[in-house]
Amino acid sequence: MTKALTNPAAESTDESGKRYVPEHDKTGDGHDYAQVLDDLSAASVHRNFDPYVDIDWDAPHMAVTPNDPRWILSYDVDPIGRHPWYQQLPQDKQIEIGMWRQANVAKVGLQFESVLIRGLMQYSFKLPNGAREFRYTTHESKEECNHTLMFQEFVNRVGMDVPGAKVGYRVISPLVPLISTVFPVVFFFGVLGGEEPIDHIQKDFLRTRARLHPTMAAVMQLHVAEEARHISFAHHFIREQVPQRNAFQRFALSIMLPITMRTLCSAIVVPPREFQRRFDVPREVMKDIFWRSPESKRFLRNVFGDVRMLAEQSGLMNPVSRLVWRALGIHGRSSRFRSEPTYTAA
Repeated sequence: MTKALTNPAAESTDESGKRYVPEHDKTGDGHDYAQVLDDLSAASVHRNFDPYVDIDWDAPHMAVTPNDPRWILSYDVDPIGRHPWYQQLPQDKQIEIGMWRQANVAKVGLQFESVLIRGLMQYSFKLPNGAREFRYTTHESKEECNHTLMFQEFVNRVGMDVPGAKVGYRVISPLVPLISTVFPVVFFFGVLGGEEPIDHIQKDFLRTRARLHPTMAAVMQLHVAEEARHISFAHHFIREQVPQRNAFQRFALSIMLPITMRTLCSAIVVPPREFQRRFDVPREVMKDIFWRSPESKRFLRNVFGDVRMLAEQSGLMNPVSRLVWRALGIHGRSSRFRSEPTYTAA
């Protein structure tokens, strides 16, 4: 959609007509933070997408047909596609694995978005009247609902009965949204832990113009466009909230951040055991891909350049937390700006 972005800058007032300013808007960079929330909410109104309007699912060129080589995983971008084991397979097997892999990634995205929606609703439920976060998180939840519809439609059309995330992730998923009310900063760590890897991979696909099936390309383009807002909010929320915590809490959060990133990256990116069993993938190959080979280690580091930048900006990078980042294999140079391309950040 091409509607112009405007900022309604709606302000809440109390019974006397005086402008209501939430407590978190009265400290530090509160006014900038409030403006960001207004802008993001306005953007959600004026620049939004509907997967059943903006994707022409039934167009002839979008049809899913047998033996289409565009389903072959990118040899440059996809962690599985980069491995010699995959590249040496017959073309029909590469296509089958590519279809399963891409459908499963969409299913994982759907499951993650479902958890995120529940967490956002749980978080917004306890917000006071006048809190700008209520409006934005509700807008975001609506957009994420559209993403779940889009991902499931994609899975259905590919025709692969994929499970999505690993069993452990699916089992604990009902409990995760509760964190948003007790430890909201940690919850938004989790938001980034899931969104950053998916966003990073999709942007690499689009930047390198990897040959993609048109359906997959359309899903990626729509998702990346709206996820930019969602990731932006999580970054601003964390930068706003962390300085308000005491020294012990900030230190604990500095340790939690890399652990959350590393844990969720594997939950999102590494396929479940069904993948290995179905396609008879050797155990050594799986270990190479996730995360023993030099290429996979580099990929893992590159995924979190933006989050390392956020840690620096919000005071969550210290000598101890740096050791944790390194021990988990996700250390490296921080991005100079959000969404810095991989080829400059490597």
